Amino acid sequence: MTFPARSPFGHPRIELPLTRRAVLAGGSAGLAALVLGACKSSTTSGATTGSGAGQSVTVYSGRSKTLIDPILQRFTTDTGIAVNVRYGDSADLALQLETEGDKSPADVFFSQSPGALGYLSGKGHLRTLPAATLEKVDATLRSSKGEWVGVSGRVRVLAYNTELVTTADLPASVFDLVDPRYKGKVAVAPSNGSFQDFITSMRQQVGDPKTLEFLRDLKANEAKTFANNAAIVEAVGRGEVQIGLVNHYYNERAKKENPGVKSENYHFPNEDLGNLVLLAGIAPMKASANPAAEKLVDYLLGREAQEYFATETLEYPLAAGVKPAVDLPPLTSIKAPPEDLNNLGDLAVTARLIDQSGIAGG
Repeated sequence: MTFPARSPFGHPRIELPLTRRAVLAGGSAGLAALVLGACKSSTTSGATTGSGAGQSVTVYSGRSKTLIDPILQRFTTDTGIAVNVRYGDSADLALQLETEGDKSPADVFFSQSPGALGYLSGKGHLRTLPAATLEKVDATLRSSKGEWVGVSGRVRVLAYNTELVTTADLPASVFDLVDPRYKGKVAVAPSNGSFQDFITSMRQQVGDPKTLEFLRDLKANEAKTFANNAAIVEAVGRGEVQIGLVNHYYNERAKKENPGVKSENYHFPNEDLGNLVLLAGIAPMKASANPAAEKLVDYLLGREAQEYFATETLEYPLAAGVKPAVDLPPLTSIKAPPEDLNNLGDLAVTARLIDQSGIAGG
């Protein structure tokens, strides 16, 4: 398989979740399983001293509880608006929202990735945000339809073990990872939402046949599969695997917790697909008329929340003029290919290609 050097544009042996594969393929049995297996809800707590005392907002969150519960509690404390949260995988929650339709209790969808937001937008389940809210972030960081907005950003990188790999050993393009010299050395997380967004973007850039070939060649090159980005970074740090495709902040967290960890992030040269910029975004649901939804969106784009994402999750803040808390290259300096994040919602074909390639089986 030959690609141009310059791109044209969270356990071993895992499989894509059956509910996701079946529902995205239109299987009614998978749809029923998803409904019956909906994740449990939890409610944030906090003082109700703000002007919104007595109000509440229901959030379906693809971002984990450990990650965002602290800032949601601050929102409750500052506004008096209680937050009820259903946590789960972003893609699975998007499918759940599609199933529930107009009867969904959700006021807001907070997604780990733009793909799930694009999916719901395409199904007509999101409502337009006020212009004043949209203008808090750059036009490239929000829905072209005005239906969702990026809250924090992360960049796809190649994490590598500094004791096992020299910079001269690193590939010039993500497509080079299928080269025999990287046989058995690469780690990926096929069931992870960010990896699937990456594959969806690849489909847009080089087409489905070449994307499927890339996935099959990765498997043939004995790429190692893990459940998520964190597991990959840990394996790289231990020297269990030499390099792995992840989001930038996982390795930054590892270094923050252990400055001696033997792993670093690598940004591909040129406008390579391996540098894809992804957003965690939030959207009000069309079936909801709850004004607290917009209040939550505005709060997450405010300075306190943006500083939280910068300092606690080590992501790129996208609004309020807040800078990253660690020594990251400016987001504007990342050499990523042109990408319309609104077009990452075609989850069905991506899931099918990953399944067909066999890479999720390890």
